[in-house]
Amino acid sequence: MSLLEFDEVDKFYGETHVLKDVDLNVEEGEVCVIVGPSGSGKSTLLRCANRLEEIQDGEIRLEGQSISDPDADINRLRQRIGMVFQSFNLFPHKTALENVTLGPMKVKGESRDAANSEARELLDRVGLSAQESSFPNQLSGGQQQRVAIARALAMNPRVMLFDEVTSALDPELVGEVLDVMQGLAEEGMTMLVVTHEMGFAREVGDRVVLMADGKVIEDSPPEEFFTNPKTDRGKRFLSKLL
Repeated sequence: MSLLEFDEVDKFYGETHVLKDVDLNVEEGEVCVIVGPSGSGKSTLLRCANRLEEIQDGEIRLEGQSISDPDADINRLRQRIGMVFQSFNLFPHKTALENVTLGPMKVKGESRDAANSEARELLDRVGLSAQESSFPNQLSGGQQQRVAIARALAMNPRVMLFDEVTSALDPELVGEVLDVMQGLAEEGMTMLVVTHEMGFAREVGDRVVLMADGKVIEDSPPEEFFTNPKTDRGKRFLSKLL
């Protein structure tokens, strides 16, 4: 049984068919990187994985349990699937520490002392222990994104979803976020990553999945995908990047 499974998933926005019969399994401890042109359904797939979007057909399962079941406990689900977005979505009136402790205290019922202790460990883990009292507007974009990663990790998720988390950053700040993500991968965190950072995909990913037109076109080890893509669509995609 895979940790996260997409089984013949279909998603529509009105008449627009944005995910078409998507099959994808993510194993525990695996870093699965999704690449592809804009509009291919990559971000929608992630949003369906924690019920920010509802699917119309198929099934998504976490540890064998259906996510797409209408009776599934969404709050419980979202504790087990952490998500980091392109925009940081931090609370501007709360410090970095308070942003990280909010979920454990409000959702999991942790005491302030316990939540603060864990949050400080997580901020240290993402290289921000010195900024725990800073408000978001006092932090760079890269620092804010690292706080967002710490906030997601504070819920002790089984899998982390990353949706274009570096695309809003200035180029010189991208590396500090990717370094944190690489560290998580080395620690064995299961990750499903949508990104345009091909270096990260090649060096950190265990698998690269190419999506186009709402479908999974290729699913290969990174070296195979980048050196010998199986499809013409994959070759065209890489020719525009490399």
